[in-house]
Amino acid sequence: MTRAGTPRRPVGLLKENSLSLFFALIFLASLVAQAFVGTAFFNREQLSGGLEPVGVGDYVLSSAYWVDITENWQSEFLQFLLFVTATVWFVQKGSPESKAIEKAGRESDKDQKVGQYAEESSPPWARARGWRLSVYSNSLALVMGAIFLGSWLAQSLGGAVAYSEEQLRNLQDPVTWTEYLLLPDFWSRTIQNWQSEFLAVLAMVVLSIYLRERGSPESKPVGTAHQSTGVQG
Repeated sequence: MTRAGTPRRPVGLLKENSLSLFFALIFLASLVAQAFVGTAFFNREQLSGGLEPVGVGDYVLSSAYWVDITENWQSEFLQFLLFVTATVWFVQKGSPESKAIEKAGRESDKDQKVGQYAEESSPPWARARGWRLSVYSNSLALVMGAIFLGSWLAQSLGGAVAYSEEQLRNLQDPVTWTEYLLLPDFWSRTIQNWQSEFLAVLAMVVLSIYLRERGSPESKPVGTAHQSTGVQG
């Protein structure tokens, strides 16, 4: 509702949620694209091994499709989990991705507007005490961590199935999930995704000290000094 009590127009709702809608749409588009491209790649390997090709629907339900997806998901959520928690304590002078140098740490209740310092518009659990406040104070990291662990588990389970299928096609013994966790195949797929995410965060933190993107909250205002820290456009 608007201040006058009239419903908001659909155009207004779309604009207010345009960032999440944009990324949701390109995420779904990339899933569809990967399904078709992955099917073509998978069938090429099937034919080279003298096996029958599969349809897009069968490929989407296969471990080969989901292991590729989940291995990227787990690395992305690991990146965000580490970034969310590391930026509590670690700072970078001049970067808008860092908070002010003097604010390193958990900060005071007053700064965080919790407990007796909560405002009328604060979430209910920010005004609570005890375990509810503790949980809500760490809820972002907890959810990111849960998604990371869930996608890591899904990747490892799907990877074990896909690896065993490959072994059978080569007339070799399949492996169990625990055996797969000890194989270089699993850790090679995992670590190569991790290192790319860590490099991306490092580049963003450092490059944003000196470079600008006008109008972006991930950048400092164009005219802001390089040494200014925790300032966003």
